[in-house]
Amino acid sequence: MTNTTQTGRRTQTRSSTAPQSRGDEPFLVLDNITKVYPTQSGPNVVIKDISMTVQEGEFICIIGHSGCGKSTLLNAVSGFAIPDKGEVRLRGQRITKPGPDRMMVFQNYALLPWMTTYENVYLALKSVFPNKSHAEKDAIVQEHLAMVGLGDAGEKKPPQLSGGMKQRVAIARAFSIRPEIMILDEPFGALDAITKEEMQEELSQIFLDHRCTVLMVTHDIDECIFLADRLVMMTNAPAAGIGEILEIPFPRPRDRAQIMEDPQYYDLRNRALDFLYNRFAHDDIAS
Repeated sequence: MTNTTQTGRRTQTRSSTAPQSRGDEPFLVLDNITKVYPTQSGPNVVIKDISMTVQEGEFICIIGHSGCGKSTLLNAVSGFAIPDKGEVRLRGQRITKPGPDRMMVFQNYALLPWMTTYENVYLALKSVFPNKSHAEKDAIVQEHLAMVGLGDAGEKKPPQLSGGMKQRVAIARAFSIRPEIMILDEPFGALDAITKEEMQEELSQIFLDHRCTVLMVTHDIDECIFLADRLVMMTNAPAAGIGEILEIPFPRPRDRAQIMEDPQYYDLRNRALDFLYNRFAHDDIAS
């Protein structure tokens, strides 16, 4: 049995093995999770007693100082790290391992350098949808490369691409398999300022078009305010937790210039800066 979702002009099929809803529980639930890593000096409690719910179709940004467990939190959702206490549930089903319903985009792109742009995206589809025909997979690859402005770069290999182009390939690959949750770990951190803004604009439009649920870690407050529905600010390690959550009120589609003229923008930015600089000051200050 399969569930069918419409993706533009093409219909894509998702396996019915996806987690099923449990009553009225929210889409994604982090239920009192704690993660501990052993060290030579004893247990290191990275995150402790974190609880949060995420609605389907939300864009959540997570910010905090280095070492506060932001990536650990993402890994708990992706299934790469299992909490030592508590659990993460997607549609009421506990997450215990990685799966194609949760796709991760890393800062270092994670592309295979000996494969072309086209082949990197095609490989993901081949792994997740082995029963699709070559023609179906080819159409999906072409659509998603065009979606990120790389329709003419399919035969180029990663060493021939700029950083921004590599990240576009990673985003196309992630969206091509239609995950329920997109997980982004500082995806634009290595890009120059101009390319970074271009990628933020593209991601905002892709999110608007596809409404995939997004969890994104970043050190950039302005990036959070432009992209997110909610900004989750974490306290410092050890035993980091959620210190405060800011609601981002700006409607979509968003215009960066208009947002920056809104007094609410500066109020949100100042609240985030106060949290990071004053309430939870650290040697590694986000800006």
